[in-house]
Amino acid sequence: MIKLIATDMDGTFLRDDMTYDEAKFDKLYQKLQSQQIQFVVASGNQYFQLKSFFKKYPDIIYISENGALIRQRDNTLSKHSFTKETVQTVLEKLQAISNLKLLVCGEKSAYTLTTTDPKHVKKMRNYYHHLDVIENFDQIDDDVLKFAITCPDEQTDEIVETLKTALKGLAEPTSSGHGDIDVIQLGMNKAAGLKELGKILDIDLSEMMAFGDGGNDLEMLREVGWGVAMENAQPKVTAVADQTTADNQNQGVLQKIEEFLAN
Repeated sequence: MIKLIATDMDGTFLRDDMTYDEAKFDKLYQKLQSQQIQFVVASGNQYFQLKSFFKKYPDIIYISENGALIRQRDNTLSKHSFTKETVQTVLEKLQAISNLKLLVCGEKSAYTLTTTDPKHVKKMRNYYHHLDVIENFDQIDDDVLKFAITCPDEQTDEIVETLKTALKGLAEPTSSGHGDIDVIQLGMNKAAGLKELGKILDIDLSEMMAFGDGGNDLEMLREVGWGVAMENAQPKVTAVADQTTADNQNQGVLQKIEEFLAN
């Protein structure tokens, strides 16, 4: 019996223009609530950005920053952050690699340097609604949850492998593809976030359905009771999923939820 439905956002729940069928979602959400099925957003993105899509729905729970922060109605349910020593070491190793654009993601805000390309900063504000531009990362007074990297698309896999070696024992890289890499805490991912949330809500992973398309969805789709890959998912994601649905442009998440509720 499914008691919780979790979805990734970019490339999964959202169309490419970062919209979704709000009228259809509203109808489905009311049905989910009537059946006491919890709707959860599980994303690598920032909490403040995620909640902006669902202003009408205060009961939605957000697993943000790839599992590091779980929040609902502005209340923190769970938070995991790097130690200050690890932050410093990881920063040194990341800044030693060329061609990387870097954000440090904290609980209160994300941070990038004044030397970062302004066009990139503008683009990142679509995903990080709280984003401060600072002169030096030493100025950060925040709990650091993850690091977000943008690199040349064709170098994504190569840089992920480089980071696995460079950051061994400190952190681990996970990629949703297309030049986007998150450096997250050891053992921290969306599946870990769902497991932790499940303990709070008394819901087992086997009682959850999850949707995803990228590498940072792998653990989540593999470990829940019903993992659904998008038609546009990476092949390795499709391989671990129990089922597939239509692509994000055709609102495959809403299609599958509608089918599930009709049965």
